[in-house]
Amino acid sequence: MHPNEVTEILNRPLSREMLARDLTRLAYVATDGTPRAIPIAFTWNGAQIVMCTPTNAPKLPALRANPTVALTIDTEAHPPTILLIRGRAELDEVEGIPEEFLTMNGTYTMTPEQRVEWEAEVRSLYDRMVRIVVTPTWAKLIDFEETLPTAVEELVRRRAERQGS
Repeated sequence: MHPNEVTEILNRPLSREMLARDLTRLAYVATDGTPRAIPIAFTWNGAQIVMCTPTNAPKLPALRANPTVALTIDTEAHPPTILLIRGRAELDEVEGIPEEFLTMNGTYTMTPEQRVEWEAEVRSLYDRMVRIVVTPTWAKLIDFEETLPTAVEELVRRRAERQGS
């Protein structure tokens, strides 16, 4: 997929709504060769998906060995809206708490007092974190109105051919 095609998909209003959500599912291959898909908080900076994790997270050795990842951001309503993204994870270990971590966790409903407590706990727990940065190289938006999963699109096409449309 060409970068301008990825940009066009990610700039659609529905994609922007999906990129403003709190959680994505990060899929990668673990060091034992088996697949993993984990929920993780993220933020979209306009060009990249940024996730943050502790420096001792089991996913880090796997991402260093094989940085190819897939992300799914979706809704629970019917019909679901699904944004699929593929790319490579770049790992950036930083001192302290990345601003993105505080931002992505700022969308949860907390009283001001709870927020202060949460931030104090986070700052006491992490002296370093790893930013997982994914630049999308492929994207597909599925809304079940204008866009469908590829296999369903093919079935619709075949049915139309059978019916002579």
